Amino acid sequence: MRKINQIVPENQTQFNEFILLRFSEKPEQQGPLFGLFLGIYLVTVVGNLLIMLAITFDSHLHTPMYFFLSNLSFVDFCMVSTTVPKMLVSILTENKAISYVDCLVQMYFFMAFAALDNFLLAAMAYDRFVAICHPLRYTVIMNPRLCGLLVLLSWLSVVSLFYGTGFGVYLCSLVTHSSWKKTVASAMYAVITPLLNPFIYTLRNKDIKNALRKLISRISSFE
Repeated sequence: MRKINQIVPENQTQFNEFILLRFSEKPEQQGPLFGLFLGIYLVTVVGNLLIMLAITFDSHLHTPMYFFLSNLSFVDFCMVSTTVPKMLVSILTENKAISYVDCLVQMYFFMAFAALDNFLLAAMAYDRFVAICHPLRYTVIMNPRLCGLLVLLSWLSVVSLFYGTGFGVYLCSLVTHSSWKKTVASAMYAVITPLLNPFIYTLRNKDIKNALRKLISRISSFE
């Protein structure tokens, strides 16, 4: 983003708004870009919502691993919803401005959800470690109290790790002036990561596939 400065009396500088960088300034490319990101957003939202519903309504999936997975899907849904709608409005209306307050709020929530993603992935890794290395004690160690505590700690600890690509975007600004490269890198961790997570964790998971079939059949029966 590029700052707009307004000079006010007494030689003070006031920041009123930011200008969002675009992938392209060509008018004929705005329509395809809007369609692309709208499609990605819809697939991400629907995919994560289906995972949450499938886990909620299938009692066989009420286990620690799927408990963490449902929380991860919820966080991915929230993370992509903090940035993409504004991006779509900007492309559609050709209004690149965002207020200073709106930008700060958006950045806070996006980084919070991104950090939550990392903590939940760490909790899922610990769950798999216990399941593999201590299978006989798995149900004792990964009890509902511990699972709830791990998720709670994830939600409270929102000032820690961030995606490596996120760091790269801001570090590369010190050595390069390519705004297009930074825009593409931003899209990678802001849009593509939430899109891929549902496929990564469910594509080869038979339990999730069966739960989704049951959920779709249940929804179809009400039509």
